[in-house]
Amino acid sequence: MPEMPEVQGLVDFLGERAVGRSIVRTTVAAIAALKTYDPPNTALHGAEITAATRRGKFVVLSCGAELHLVFHLAKAGWLRWYETLPTTIIKPGKTPIAVRVALDDDSGFDLTEAGSKKSLAVYVVRDPDEVPGIARLGPDPLDEAFTRETFAGLLAGKRTQIKGLLRDQAVVAGIGNAYSDEILHAARMSPYAIAATLGDDEVDRLFAATQSTLREAVSAASGKPPADLKDAKRRGMQVHARRGETCPVCGDTVRSVFFADRSLEYCPTCQTGGKVLADRRLSRLLK
Repeated sequence: MPEMPEVQGLVDFLGERAVGRSIVRTTVAAIAALKTYDPPNTALHGAEITAATRRGKFVVLSCGAELHLVFHLAKAGWLRWYETLPTTIIKPGKTPIAVRVALDDDSGFDLTEAGSKKSLAVYVVRDPDEVPGIARLGPDPLDEAFTRETFAGLLAGKRTQIKGLLRDQAVVAGIGNAYSDEILHAARMSPYAIAATLGDDEVDRLFAATQSTLREAVSAASGKPPADLKDAKRRGMQVHARRGETCPVCGDTVRSVFFADRSLEYCPTCQTGGKVLADRRLSRLLK
């Protein structure tokens, strides 16, 4: 799933390549992906893209102050950029393409989604805050106003496992499964630690790890075209999606805990005092 650093990389790319261009045409191939109807997507035709910004994991392409194309790539979505947009006809239901956007210099992009579970979402709105997922976002952890005290206030009183809290977009915007694993590894903290019970030193470590992990990932994504962002993300991972590999910090073996639709990765030596967390998938099979 694209998370804040990759989405910021897309925004930076679109800011350089699409801002200042006018939208000639939008083709909706997956009707379910388009979540709004007023304004219609055709309202974008002829509109100049004036800004590209990020709100959590949402990309916002603004056409002036009162018209915005907003999209969320969900778990399996991506943006494919073309310097010269293909002229082939898109056949709905027979392509991974959900939406195609053509610009006035013959360039453009496709929003694509792999797999059978379709969650990619596209909105045409007058105000980005009309998008429900944006309206409920918590603060951005890389915003200048996001201080250690802000972070501690978000944790206070939360009887929630820290892994889930970091992924909760209503608490902190932009962090998903991968970067929560990386942050917790950098903070030397169990994913099952309860937020409300963290001491001051632990909050300090977690805040510092959040800032450094995300800033380094954003820096790694900066200047890369969309086609290179996924590989850049994979290369930067210390534990996420590295089950069975060696922890680069201590040399222990990276372990996984599996859930219904995802897994988490961690290092026992670095994060849980050497304890191997129960694999819930295996536990269910043994019952």
